[in-house]
Amino acid sequence: MRDPLAEPSDLIRSVSRALRVLESVGRAPRGLTVKQIARRCELTVATTYHLVRTLAYEGYVIRREDGTYIVGLEVADRYRELVTAFRGPPAVGEALRRAAVDTGWSHYLGRFVGGQVAVTASAEGPRSPFMEDLVPGFDEGAHATALGKSLLATLTAEQRFRYLREYGMRPFTTATLTTVEAFEADLAAGDRRGMQLELGQFRQGVACAAVLVTPDKDIERRVVLACALPAGEMMTSARVVRAKLLTAARSIADGIATEN
Repeated sequence: MRDPLAEPSDLIRSVSRALRVLESVGRAPRGLTVKQIARRCELTVATTYHLVRTLAYEGYVIRREDGTYIVGLEVADRYRELVTAFRGPPAVGEALRRAAVDTGWSHYLGRFVGGQVAVTASAEGPRSPFMEDLVPGFDEGAHATALGKSLLATLTAEQRFRYLREYGMRPFTTATLTTVEAFEADLAAGDRRGMQLELGQFRQGVACAAVLVTPDKDIERRVVLACALPAGEMMTSARVVRAKLLTAARSIADGIATEN
């Protein structure tokens, strides 16, 4: 959500409007007509027409035979570039994939991006439930995921309070922690066990564990590693999960070091 108080004085309106058009088209997989786009973006039809023509020329939207517009392939190209930039050196991606293959659990990397917790890389494991939300760029539910908890645990209590106040504590399931007090107690328990953990707090029946890969004074350079598995398996294998996560974290830390 955009903060109107943070609007730059030199905002280029045409660029801002074009991005709003692209966002609206992206939220409508069945496509939108120019009139529908104009209405959703609160723009005139003439202005919308010019913006859509430009986006279509650049490949960011595609006009279909019925006159509706859908997202273009250039968006996919930009996403691939984002994934590559987030993942880091090839050795990091290889270590992440190896961890998923060796354990059968899906693994995820996360860090602060623009001050917000985000998933930056993932590798699917055959024994883990499919988590369609946890893809590079996902930046919600930090309070409900072990990945988010592990990153937020690196902040001061005051910094965490401000983060949770700004982004909220949405209840993803009935087990989601929705108060700062409960969240702080949960982080303390994670610190004692040497691994942040959640059981069904983000997705019913799914558990997630996470450890810190690289501490750093710069919060944007702090990286965590998480894995997801059936909640029942976590209940009986927490020590094994922690040991395997720490082993994979060391390999990933070595991969990150090759970039520095």
